[in-house]
Amino acid sequence: MDGITATSARILEIRQLIGTTTPRSTTVAAGSGDAFAAALSAAVDGTTTSASTARNAQGVPADLAAYGNGKVPRDALSEIGSTGHRLWAPAGQALEQLLAAAERDGVDIGITDSYRSYDAQVDVARRKGLYSQGGLAAQPGTSPHGWGVAVDLDLDDAAQKWMRANAGRFGFVEDTPREPWHWVYKT
Repeated sequence: MDGITATSARILEIRQLIGTTTPRSTTVAAGSGDAFAAALSAAVDGTTTSASTARNAQGVPADLAAYGNGKVPRDALSEIGSTGHRLWAPAGQALEQLLAAAERDGVDIGITDSYRSYDAQVDVARRKGLYSQGGLAAQPGTSPHGWGVAVDLDLDDAAQKWMRANAGRFGFVEDTPREPWHWVYKT
């Protein structure tokens, strides 16, 4: 099953790259083999207008790492539809695809939390206690919410079942015991 999940995640990554890869400029005729070669070259060379999906050795989005956990500026994140929630662009795009698929399947999934600033992480830790001490909060500055790759969802039983069966296709994993609402984008 891990192989299927990994393959599904890789397919999603490729789809996102293809879907957001736009060559800067080309003078070759559309429909020719040269147009495909130019688009492929642009994608390989990184000369596209899409957000990077690269991560550093710690798994942190490379284009956000310089800011620090919980210190990412609002304009460096992507809004998720009209919810007011924000995530790292690749995570946000994947979540929007996930939500659309769930809706097509008749499943309602709400969002209760997404990107969390450092100050918000401190507040959550104060109110809910640290996970390492039996609470529900990560040590401030270590939460995946602070990188815009985690989302807390409002899930009824049917939605939770749907997420467990389908979220991996969109790059999301349920990685925190005791927190079935907490999903992290790992692709």
